[in-house]
Amino acid sequence: MRLALVLQISEAEARITYDIRVSEIIFVRRKLRSIICNLLNNAIKYRSDDRKPDIKIAAEAENGFMVIDVEDNGIGIPSALKYKIFKKYNRVANQREGNGIGLYLVKEIIETSGGRIEVESEEDKGSVFKVYLKLRNQEI
Repeated sequence: MRLALVLQISEAEARITYDIRVSEIIFVRRKLRSIICNLLNNAIKYRSDDRKPDIKIAAEAENGFMVIDVEDNGIGIPSALKYKIFKKYNRVANQREGNGIGLYLVKEIIETSGGRIEVESEEDKGSVFKVYLKLRNQEI
């Protein structure tokens, strides 16, 4: 996962820390990689010009789900625009590279597998994306 983004991580001088408290889930590896890579890429892409990216990835079991948090200290999402971020071809910050389908695809992968994604964000402070994936009885 980090290898796919090694150049972006290096160029941004991003610091990534992990707190993984659950290590096993039945899920398609490439789909899980796609989810994490997209969230990590966005955390780097939407970084603040005032500080280096500080990204925390955590995973824990909660009520039959693996909850994966990807937290950053980036530009954040204005509360009036949060509803847009998971819609196809919609972007919050048009001055950044991208085509507006990454979070849409992430949401589709997650919801198709019976999970959900939530976001908490504060403008100029950062965001936390919470991914809920079923721990058992998944269709692959």
